[in-house]
Amino acid sequence: MTVAALRQMKRNGRKIVGVVVYDYQMAQIADRAGVEIVSAGDSVGVTLWGHASEADVTIDQMLLVCQAVRRGVTRALVSCDLPVTSLQDTPDAAVGAAMRLLREGAADLVKVDVAAASADVVRAITRSSIPVWAQFGVATAALDAPAVDRLVREAQQLEEVGASLLDFRQSGPIAGPAVVRALHIPVLGGVGGGPWLDGRIRSLAAAIGYLASAVDDNMDRYANVGAMALSAISALCDDVRAGRPLRGAAPASRS
Repeated sequence: MTVAALRQMKRNGRKIVGVVVYDYQMAQIADRAGVEIVSAGDSVGVTLWGHASEADVTIDQMLLVCQAVRRGVTRALVSCDLPVTSLQDTPDAAVGAAMRLLREGAADLVKVDVAAASADVVRAITRSSIPVWAQFGVATAALDAPAVDRLVREAQQLEEVGASLLDFRQSGPIAGPAVVRALHIPVLGGVGGGPWLDGRIRSLAAAIGYLASAVDDNMDRYANVGAMALSAISALCDDVRAGRPLRGAAPASRS
């Protein structure tokens, strides 16, 4: 998979699938399922590590996540988030961090949250021949006409400074189609997105219930791994306490 192939999918009207993962095992499964983009997200800090904010994640930590995801992917594009800490310094510092994700993390492109940086940072990174997936948008999809026009102009500016893809947060059914029509590059979105975009990006942890909170909620998911894990671990406890053989282990050799 290449960025050029994603552009062709946009031209052909074929939807692009992106997923956010944090580890080698899930990256393998997502790649095998046929997604186009596997994104190593800085949401790992909150989702897996229990941080209060994604801003707590460092570039060294993102490198570890990116390397793990890269090892699990053979065909999809691998994107890696530039952490907020790397975007709040100078543009040169952001370029240096992005270069590390490509060279040491073997990412195919880096994701930049424009709200934490600027279009100038995107320009500096793309001028260093580093592909950028730019994330932008607003907190609500309830927009008037001037706000929609402003978002279209912002998206066009990001394309002009070299962004290869956009992640349009909370696009909504009015601004979303307007931005898609105005750009040549693919526009994806997660929460607040819809069929009006060129594709969707979703955290697999949320989509398949790979969360402790999923055990007790009734959210419509593609699976509930949390509930399955609770049941499985409870069964393991029962087997240990009853002196039964443990499942999932190779049988002991007899010599």
